[in-house]
Amino acid sequence: MSLLADISTALQNGKAKIVKELVGQALEEGLNAKEILQEGLLPGMDIIADKFKNNEVYVPEVLVSARAMNAGSELLKPYLAESGVKPLGKAILGTVKGDLHDIGKNIVRMMLEGKGIEVVDLGVDVPAEKFVEAIKTEKPDIVAMSALLTTTMDSMRQAVEEIVKAGVRDDVIIMVGGAPLSDDFCKQIGADLYAPDAAAAADAAKEAILKKAG
Repeated sequence: MSLLADISTALQNGKAKIVKELVGQALEEGLNAKEILQEGLLPGMDIIADKFKNNEVYVPEVLVSARAMNAGSELLKPYLAESGVKPLGKAILGTVKGDLHDIGKNIVRMMLEGKGIEVVDLGVDVPAEKFVEAIKTEKPDIVAMSALLTTTMDSMRQAVEEIVKAGVRDDVIIMVGGAPLSDDFCKQIGADLYAPDAAAAADAAKEAILKKAG
């Protein structure tokens, strides 16, 4: 349907106001919220994620597209809840203790939301015990941790250790990312997944959640 294609295009162009208008129009025309989300908003975000992966767009474009996605999805939320549409899964996200970088984390959050995953963002400088507490209260499928400094990589190791100590390790998939990290480091600290960038993180998270659901 061309209206859904228009929503996708406006989102890719970062036109939040137009996305909101088009989503409103689609609802008025009787399209259901799930259809608008899955055939309008999410495909648009997928295209942006692929372009980001291929260096065809950069951080500023991703941010404006994500804002447009949020503008549209906010309108749909009450309708989705009403019709019982559940998110694909849930992720807890945070930059580890001692690290105040949040741009990368914010892009990961937007990419995860673009895959239909509910995200609980713990922010930056997150101590190990806060990750543990969030696992117990939020019951997520995935815990995604970010570290942008070599000096904070040890905080990530400590967070994984605390999750193990708290007895909740088997409940979650632990995904790590950030400039100084590698797949080897991921394995060393006992995490499950390493993602080199935000788009890869969203793909890996979706795949892991679907696998977990079995």
